[in-house]
Amino acid sequence: MIKILELFGGIGAPRKALINLGIDHKCIDYVEWQLNRVKAYNALYDHLHKTQDVRGWNLKPDILIHGSPCQDNSRAYRERKGAAEDSRSVLMLETLRIIEEMGEWRPKVVIWENVKGVLDRNVIPIFNYYLKEMTELGYTNSFNVLDARDFGIPHARERVFCISLLGDKVFDFSKLETKPMKDIRTFMEYGPSDEIPEQCLITVPSMLNRIKEFNPSPSGNY
Repeated sequence: MIKILELFGGIGAPRKALINLGIDHKCIDYVEWQLNRVKAYNALYDHLHKTQDVRGWNLKPDILIHGSPCQDNSRAYRERKGAAEDSRSVLMLETLRIIEEMGEWRPKVVIWENVKGVLDRNVIPIFNYYLKEMTELGYTNSFNVLDARDFGIPHARERVFCISLLGDKVFDFSKLETKPMKDIRTFMEYGPSDEIPEQCLITVPSMLNRIKEFNPSPSGNY
């Protein structure tokens, strides 16, 4: 059984991947401070986790997964702070502290995921520092930009994945199995009636306002 720890856990996507792959595992802890994400995680996995801060964590996993806050690395954020002391993205460095304090119990595998913008010139210093510190902790790093479209999902979502293995072995991204992108209609919730099968029911107010802004509909239906 593989023991995993989910830092900045969100809704638990890594755990869902292990379930889909049929891999025997145990989540020894889950750390997330956003209440709505914790509620979603509890609903998906029938747990009663409470919000908690990554800075107070201490356990012994086989695999540590941390998708630290990306806002200050993102190209969508006008004033990117990168690794500035008051940025949210600097929380990725808390993982370094946690691993160092584990001593001999440090995980065999550390997986970090973030936005593609972390590779931009004005932000990349925080990533380079992370790689250097992971090397000093005894890990061999390998990273690549992966796109959800190459794994069956009809969504242009490019993310940097860094896989750090304890010791001298290197993770080989070329061995990942890609999948043909599925038709987006397989993910749609159709409505409001079967008479209009290609109409996707959109209910989020912000999305409706955005659609109306660019494509006004005389009928008001979307």
